Amino acid sequence: MEMARMSIEDGLVMQVHPGSFRNHNDRVFQRFGPDKGADIPLHTEYTRNLHPLLNEYGNHPDLKLIMFTLDESNYARELAPLAGHYPALKLGPAWWFHDSIEGMTRYRHTTTETASIYNTVGFNDDTRALLSIPARHDLSRRVDSNFLAGLVTRHRIDMDEARRMSRDLAYDLVKAAYKL
Repeated sequence: MEMARMSIEDGLVMQVHPGSFRNHNDRVFQRFGPDKGADIPLHTEYTRNLHPLLNEYGNHPDLKLIMFTLDESNYARELAPLAGHYPALKLGPAWWFHDSIEGMTRYRHTTTETASIYNTVGFNDDTRALLSIPARHDLSRRVDSNFLAGLVTRHRIDMDEARRMSRDLAYDLVKAAYKL
């Protein structure tokens, strides 16, 4: 609650990354230290846990709250409906174990109908693997373009809408979400 209040006050974007059992492999942790990839997804509950914060600040025009998760089973059930309802809440992209063709595709399919693409932040990257950034952004653009192409072929959107959405997903949404 305090972090949300402070984010409104100072204008910084608030990000939440729950759902990870950190340093799960004791042998890897003891040999190499923390943050070496032995982090395993956990079931995470959002609707009840975010209720006080979203009730207090979820409609505030100055709060930008971006949610990430490793528990992808939550996208359709909780996170997409919350992001579709509360103006302050946006969904961060599929990340970590889900930062792959199939993970990104599942993400688009489970979030778009309820949250729309406009309650996501496109693709942003905070990896320390700097050399992977161009390839990961390219993959995200290709997955999103394929998703939009599917909507065009099913006549749910037209080509002009797909072009606009493609630019939004690749560029404009992330700029707006992070106030760049």
